[in-house]
Amino acid sequence: MRLSINAVIAIFSLYFQSVNAQSEQIITEDFKPSAVNQPERIFPQVNSQRRVRASISAPNASKVQLDIGGVKYDMRKDDKGVWTGESNPQDEGFHYYQLNIDGASVPDPGSLYFYGAGRLGSGIEIPSSDQDFFALKNVPHGLVSENIYFSKLTNSFRRCFVYTPEDYNENTKMRYPVLYLQHGSFEDETGWSAQGKANLILDNLIASKKAVPMIIVMDNGYAYKAQDGNSSDKNPKESVFEDVLITEVIPMIDAKFRTIPKRENRAIAGLSMGANQTMRIMMNHLDTFAYYGGFSGTANYPNSDAIDASTFLNGKYKDGNALNKQIKLFWLGLGTKEPAPFPKSIGAFRTMLEQQGIKYDYYESPETAHEWLTWRRCLHQFASKLFK
Repeated sequence: MRLSINAVIAIFSLYFQSVNAQSEQIITEDFKPSAVNQPERIFPQVNSQRRVRASISAPNASKVQLDIGGVKYDMRKDDKGVWTGESNPQDEGFHYYQLNIDGASVPDPGSLYFYGAGRLGSGIEIPSSDQDFFALKNVPHGLVSENIYFSKLTNSFRRCFVYTPEDYNENTKMRYPVLYLQHGSFEDETGWSAQGKANLILDNLIASKKAVPMIIVMDNGYAYKAQDGNSSDKNPKESVFEDVLITEVIPMIDAKFRTIPKRENRAIAGLSMGANQTMRIMMNHLDTFAYYGGFSGTANYPNSDAIDASTFLNGKYKDGNALNKQIKLFWLGLGTKEPAPFPKSIGAFRTMLEQQGIKYDYYESPETAHEWLTWRRCLHQFASKLFK
């Protein structure tokens, strides 16, 4: 029987698909402990294929899974009751994950814990090809301090973390510009220094003279108006973060630290939810900030419809010429693998900027999604352009 050329091609295509599928299941046994494991813990681990291997002792469990990247992977139990399992290859960078034991999702006791996804939980670092820019190096290091303050607007104690550059305590006559940097949804004020490596990114940039020494303030974007005793839990909470930042945090920072308290020396930026928040704050307070950075987010999220500049944010983008004179840097960043609706939503916003003749810088993080490596790269690019 003679086969047609198309039939031969189809057979070879099926063969190579089968070979590739089998090769994808072959696990390279060069696993190493994650860089963010608890001391002396050898699991979780990562191999050269960027697979994650987790292990936990649960002799009485009937089913254990590794839950990472939105996929649950069944783990195997040995005769000692230890469960071990691997994921498919993951993207480079930092990822939240958890273990699922008989239906209960719990942190992995082998990893350090990070606040994300609305809880303290496990995280793992998949080594990235460009990790040098946020690596811990033998360079002068700044200080990240915890600053507790009482907010009258929320009637509660709050805190922000403040990065000061390495010479801040020695060079006491020097004053510094300030970047106000916000986290994303279901994260908090610890995110940028723990998962984001903001202090190390700035240490390395400043040491290589690629960034101006600056102070970074990282506050909690969840701030709600204090409710009286008659308020019901059913009433929606009123966010007052903008007022907290403008009327409480900035005056406190200017009084407590050696800042340059002028708009030309203040920047504001955020990721995802924080990008949305800070964009609104920036446009409402152009007398306070001169630089803006939006990482994986804009104020029109989640809408991707065309934006009418005459009505969007009360017409704040209507006069492009005036904004170009006021804003020294308008910067946007996005990962090339971001999920919907971020690419189209940010795309609609960029189109509006271009129609209004508003100057902006745009950066795409290669092969990253809505995750911390995208935002580390964004901060690295953005910070190098500030206050120059």
